[in-house]
Amino acid sequence: MNAITPVKASLHHNAYVCKDLEAVRQFYEDVIGFKLVATWAEEADLFGKVRTYAHCFYDMGDGSCLAFFQFANADDAEEFGPELPRSGFRHIAMKVDQATQDAINERLQAAGYFDSGEAYPLNHGYCWSTYVFDPSGLLIEFTVDHENVEEINRDKAINAHDDLKKWLGGDHTPNNEQFHR
Repeated sequence: MNAITPVKASLHHNAYVCKDLEAVRQFYEDVIGFKLVATWAEEADLFGKVRTYAHCFYDMGDGSCLAFFQFANADDAEEFGPELPRSGFRHIAMKVDQATQDAINERLQAAGYFDSGEAYPLNHGYCWSTYVFDPSGLLIEFTVDHENVEEINRDKAINAHDDLKKWLGGDHTPNNEQFHR
């Protein structure tokens, strides 16, 4: 088998459908601190029908964006979402520094997200994370890497394929000491 050259890419945007662009804007701009950098009102023939929608982009600080669609037609909104089962596992994670995570946590606390259960912290061992559900139901993670993350990642890369083979073969023994019971 020929070796594949690793791809170097960066996130342009990750897009989601929502019902309320203003609630999403308030959350990302006013609570989280991501700047709204573009709102595109568009009409296009997509999937056999002309669709009219707005598409808003929020800069995550490195030029990559989270983007949200809202459809003008209720039938389009029904067809494309945003209804997804709420899940603590389906999420997008953003790497931040400790000062940024602390500031986001303070704003989330002030806005009542921790008290309502919409936000929660989790120590993964290799990183500390704050998770929060946005107004569209999307789970967002703000993560600060462990101070030794490069060493941790280097060590995990050595056995990554073997660890996957063990899991697929039925050996579900935890290999993250943070969660080992």
